Amino acid sequence: MENDQSATLHFSTDTITFDTIFASIGSITKTLTVYNHNDFDVRTNIELRGNSAAHFRMNIDGIAGNNQSNIEIPAKDSIFIFLEVTIDPSSNNTPYILADSLVFTTGTMIQDVDLVAYGQDAHFHTADTFGLIINGTDTTRFYYHLLDCSIPWENDKPHVIYGYAVVNPGNTLTINEGCNIYLHKNSGILVGNPFTEVPGGTIIVNGILNNEVTFQGDRLDSWYKDIPGQWDRIWLMPGSINNEINYAIIKNGNIGIHADTVFNNNPTLTINNTIIKNMSGIGILGQGANISAKNTVISRCGQYAVACNIGGTYNFTHCTFANYWNYSNRNTPSILLNNYYEGADGNIYVRDLKAANFINCIIEGSLSTEVSFQEQELGLFNYTFDHCLIKLDPNEDTIIFIILIQSLIKQ
Repeated sequence: MENDQSATLHFSTDTITFDTIFASIGSITKTLTVYNHNDFDVRTNIELRGNSAAHFRMNIDGIAGNNQSNIEIPAKDSIFIFLEVTIDPSSNNTPYILADSLVFTTGTMIQDVDLVAYGQDAHFHTADTFGLIINGTDTTRFYYHLLDCSIPWENDKPHVIYGYAVVNPGNTLTINEGCNIYLHKNSGILVGNPFTEVPGGTIIVNGILNNEVTFQGDRLDSWYKDIPGQWDRIWLMPGSINNEINYAIIKNGNIGIHADTVFNNNPTLTINNTIIKNMSGIGILGQGANISAKNTVISRCGQYAVACNIGGTYNFTHCTFANYWNYSNRNTPSILLNNYYEGADGNIYVRDLKAANFINCIIEGSLSTEVSFQEQELGLFNYTFDHCLIKLDPNEDTIIFIILIQSLIKQ
């Protein structure tokens, strides 16, 4: 074993950077590889130093500790160092920086690798109770948090959701311009409470141009920027009415918006000037809902951009549906129109599709045909495509598409 005064170590990087981390929430694990390119074995002391060293955690080849001595690196070999950080809450509303060094002392040779972490305080909405969901002989705990809707959400700090945040019937959650909503894996927003018999609940999203409201996963590392399926959905439960979403960006979830059956003539959802993208499942799933959308873009969804399912009333004006999904093989079209479902007893139940109107819309994607019709003739199945650009296979039955360039109407 030699501990040469001139022994120099080499590193996989000179700086370990942690993207924005929410206070009190641990980071992902970063890896630093330390190489010994010398022809002899080397022993080195490794220490976390700096004012913020207590926030960082170090593990060297499975041994935890922020100050480790006589770490042996064989000649022409390497070791792995695993690093994490947790940010303490502070009074800052704006992001702040923690900076430290990982110091290597090999004889008289001192080298260091910089550690940089960006911290951000947040409003946390964490599941603190549960209800039981019984499915046959299976019972599942559903963890959620009842929101205090008396105070609108503001953009002073990000809002982080763990589990499901629930808007109780009779309450309205208002989310004002510029809010950033981060949802953990398997988390979502439920408008309505599945554990009460009272329907209702409303969400109002008040984004504006250049100060949108954003819904996305809570993994802020650059690798997760466009990864779908990081959180669940915004779910408008049965009976939820008069929901409005204006100037929002909804991305990287399973289902962007899931709107269930309305119990009266009030609209389930009005959505304007919004982008929904990178959904592992569906952009907008309507189930007997009443949805009106204008100037909205839905793109890159693993199944449907929009599923107008089990009937309902739908109006899309000046909307773009561009489904160029590239994470897996997609065999479902951008648009689904459907007016029935199969019950647990195997019977078919019809629900009227009162209207599905597409006005001045673009329906594009990677499939040869991007519209699917699933009709039961016993019920209403009304649709209109007026001055729309639609991706269709030229070999399709063109009877129903005869005047596609200008309009396509069936009533």
